Amino acid sequence: MAASTRTIIVPKSDLHHIVVVGGGAGGLELVTTLGNKLGRKGKAEVTLADRSRTHIWKPLLHEIAAGSMDVDQHELEYMAQGHWHGFRFRYGEMIGLDRAKKHVILDATYDDEGREITPRRALVYDTLVIAIGSVSNDFGTPGVKEHAIMLDTPEQAERFNRRLLNACVRAQAQEGPVRPGQLHVTIIGAGATGTELSAELHRTARGIAAFGLDKIDPEKDIKITLVEAASRIVPALPERISQATAEILTKLDVDIRTNSRVTRVRADGVELQSGDFIPSELVVWAAGVKGPSVLAELDGLEVSRYGTLVVKPTLQTTRD
Repeated sequence: MAASTRTIIVPKSDLHHIVVVGGGAGGLELVTTLGNKLGRKGKAEVTLADRSRTHIWKPLLHEIAAGSMDVDQHELEYMAQGHWHGFRFRYGEMIGLDRAKKHVILDATYDDEGREITPRRALVYDTLVIAIGSVSNDFGTPGVKEHAIMLDTPEQAERFNRRLLNACVRAQAQEGPVRPGQLHVTIIGAGATGTELSAELHRTARGIAAFGLDKIDPEKDIKITLVEAASRIVPALPERISQATAEILTKLDVDIRTNSRVTRVRADGVELQSGDFIPSELVVWAAGVKGPSVLAELDGLEVSRYGTLVVKPTLQTTRD
């Protein structure tokens, strides 16, 4: 179905209206606190807008990808949270901003059959908080968009998990033994997400054989490679923590490649600047972040070279 072209103006009350866009950890904590202090007492109108209807804490996405977390037990429904804590929830992705009219524009939403759920809407605000977080930055590396999986959303994490399980079932069902590289996973970026995912996948691999896929030998057939351009993994943490983490992963048979820059991701693996090639059935890209592209189109707000909003020490935008 074509995107809706009409825009419905959602009216506001005479109360001061605070709109928070983005229900991640920061936005959800803020809107819950504002709802409790102001919304429930009738001192302000508080609204949360998000493109999803539920919250999953982003640092847990690696557990969804590895299949070690039950999503249903960790999801938080925004509508329910709003009912309990004095704020309203509006479903839709922010696609624009009119600073003169103080309108934040939410795109229309559709179900799996293409039927419209909510129309394109403009929320009127007095104070706007933008907390939509970051997305993975592929730095223009060839092949990443086509052949690697990001872990920015629960849907991407679930997609990786499905592909991992499908690869294992395919190997179990095929004639002949598991081919070299057929069940190899390469994780690019050894920050918190990549490092934690490599450890979780080690446990998942052991569970696969226990669930009846007896043709697969986890020790021989499933290989996990962690690639990092810096000189050590989790480079943002103190060196002693980095070294201790590397020792743990090495004991788990994770192949750690530091000082390794990726030049291309292919359907069958990863090319490194050194000329080495890592055969891979699955590739996860967790090598950096940038601001979502919509931030560069928000009615002239200043953005950095990484696409994030430039702000003052108070977190107020520089041009509004």
